[in-house]
Amino acid sequence: MRAGLALGSNVGDPLANLKAARAQIEQLPGVTPPLLASKIYETEPVDCEPGAAPFFNAVVEIGFDAEPPRLLAELRQIERQLGRPSVHPRNVSRIIDLDLLYIGDLRIDTPELRLPHPRMHERAFVLQPLADIRPELVLPKQRQSVRELLLQLGDTSQLVRVAAQW
Repeated sequence: MRAGLALGSNVGDPLANLKAARAQIEQLPGVTPPLLASKIYETEPVDCEPGAAPFFNAVVEIGFDAEPPRLLAELRQIERQLGRPSVHPRNVSRIIDLDLLYIGDLRIDTPELRLPHPRMHERAFVLQPLADIRPELVLPKQRQSVRELLLQLGDTSQLVRVAAQW
């Protein structure tokens, strides 16, 4: 199945952090090509502490042939390896943030994992990168494509492309 992952960073060298996370994602057991990668965007922090630095955000899509909880556990392990504490407050600056957006058409609602990600359709910093790689994708629980959802959000001028290839 195809899985969409959001990557974000606003601590240290965000571009290097995203590249390191992507490299580790590509090496995960069960990951199959192709890996699709969006452009990287600089965005203002959303629901973060005052004075937080801008985030670098991207989306990658991978093939994955294992159970969703395993992929989530692998992503949390990558976060820890890159320096994010395993216990951390919500909505604060972070060296790396890896969110599982969707896995195929699966719908999961457990305390540990909710698929599709419950707020991604409201966030330009997720929808714009996702539209780079899968504009016609209709997400589970949605009736409109990613491109249409992005258009509904309106002004995306706060998204600044910082890297097309990474």
